[in-house]
Amino acid sequence: MRKIRPIGAVLVTVLVISMMLFASGCAQKAPNETKATNESNVGRSENNIVQTLNNENYVTLVKLVNAAGLEETLAKGGPYTIFAPTDKAFAALPASTVQALMNNKTELKRVLTYHVAAGELMGKDIANMKSFPTLEGGVLSVNKTAEGLQVGGANVTKADIKSSNGVIHQIDKVLIPPQ
Repeated sequence: MRKIRPIGAVLVTVLVISMMLFASGCAQKAPNETKATNESNVGRSENNIVQTLNNENYVTLVKLVNAAGLEETLAKGGPYTIFAPTDKAFAALPASTVQALMNNKTELKRVLTYHVAAGELMGKDIANMKSFPTLEGGVLSVNKTAEGLQVGGANVTKADIKSSNGVIHQIDKVLIPPQ
């Protein structure tokens, strides 16, 4: 009977210490987990691509994304790289173009997905490429000019706008896929 008491006391002590450690939150992250969190999330927004576009005032682009039914895909999928034409870029199109796209959902999806690449391509990554495929199936060329980076003939005017599921690069022209 005497041997049971010391063992019971040890078990109770171990149990109490374990509960105290658990309650105090002494869990540690694995070294790789900490490193990945620190490096990959620097400057990253908690907003998804659609929310980030809304915050950055791409009114026409967000309106078209919603009309095409791509909002959920761009909000929950990814990671994606988006080449986002400004409202000024859409205004530079012939007057009837945006309305014609809104009336033709198939063509609208085609144009919008021509502005999207799979994966997360930061500006420095794109600068080292000659071209890359889009979700539409076409290929966008990359050119370095004295003014900066061009993608598909559009100037990248603001690069590396991070979101929770990808990155956005602002461009000054609407990209139209070849027929």
